[in-house]
Amino acid sequence: MDLQLKGKRAIVTGGSRGIGKAIARGLALEGADVVLLARNAQALTAAAAEIASETGRTVAGVAADTTLDDQVRSAVAEAARLLGGPIDILVNAAAEPAGFAGPPQLADISGDFFHAEMDTKVMGYLRCAREVAPGMRASGWGRIVNVSGLAARQTGNAVGSMRNVAVAALTKNLADELGPAGIQVTVVHPGLTRTERTAPLVAARAAAQGVSTEAVEAQMAAGNSIHHLVDAAEVADVVVFLCSPRSRAINGDAIAAGGGAPRAIHY
Repeated sequence: MDLQLKGKRAIVTGGSRGIGKAIARGLALEGADVVLLARNAQALTAAAAEIASETGRTVAGVAADTTLDDQVRSAVAEAARLLGGPIDILVNAAAEPAGFAGPPQLADISGDFFHAEMDTKVMGYLRCAREVAPGMRASGWGRIVNVSGLAARQTGNAVGSMRNVAVAALTKNLADELGPAGIQVTVVHPGLTRTERTAPLVAARAAAQGVSTEAVEAQMAAGNSIHHLVDAAEVADVVVFLCSPRSRAINGDAIAAGGGAPRAIHY
């Protein structure tokens, strides 16, 4: 299937690593030109060069902190300059996975921690959407995909759940507001996903448990209904489709990409 993305201009926040980087690569493989947006300039340069070399597309990095209005505004303007026109696609993925360092317990949740998490993953996503929306309105077409997470549907991480539910609420509100202008907004909920961070995490757990890394990966994979540890590239496949004109029938909805949550029914 031709996803009709050739020549589209995209920004992927959190694009220097993990799921964001996999999404940027997927978009470029489909013919889009991409700006990666993250805070670490060195990591951005390396990721952009790698993806550009593999895909032959224009891929660049722009360093910015999505918690700062001025930096987001400048980064979107710079992305449009580098790509030669207004942005067609925004993928928001600039946030730490919920509970990657272990979910904080009630006594450990400070106001500073809560506000930092919400500022990055909720307000940060809103800032980026706010800056790209005028150009999308002018062209009558756009796609915004917000990468959230299955903590939105599960307990065990209070702040992770709250921020991910908030991203879903933001998504639906933007979808209803921007949909009539040809701009569609969706949210993707990855579950436990294999990224470049996975190997050291698996090794540490294997050492702590006195088992093989294969056994730890099997434990992790057993948490979904396909018993397969979903890879970042497989999440990217879902996101890239949602970024395409082929996703015309989907707007405002949440798409889970975690291999299936056993026993849960969502309707």
